Amino acid sequence: MPTDRSDVGVFSGTHVLAELHGVEPRLLDDEAFLRATLARTLTDAGATVCDVIAHRFEPQGVTVLAMLAESHASVHTYPEVGAAFVDVFTCGDRADPAHAVQLLGDALGSGPVTMSIVRRGHPARQTTTTGG
Repeated sequence: MPTDRSDVGVFSGTHVLAELHGVEPRLLDDEAFLRATLARTLTDAGATVCDVIAHRFEPQGVTVLAMLAESHASVHTYPEVGAAFVDVFTCGDRADPAHAVQLLGDALGSGPVTMSIVRRGHPARQTTTTGG
């Protein structure tokens, strides 16, 4: 991890919105697995995880939120259709939110990951969409 703190105070970041499909329903309903997997994939992508909380819904589904030093990440699952919505926003350029989403998709065994990438802040850049 870089030690240069020149990114402190820079008002810019990358916001990734993604959909995962084709995931084993039992994984999408396993709160402990999702908490640990989200934390690991974010860390592997260079983010600093401060806290992870989760809520399991009845009869199924889990929402997991990760507070990051760089901003936040969330996963909201739909076991009944083998899918999840994922949202990862990181400020600066030390963490790679698109890589985090791809790692999460890999860990969940999803099909191709569909994601939209929005560059935010100064200078704001264009939005790109990948996957399908």
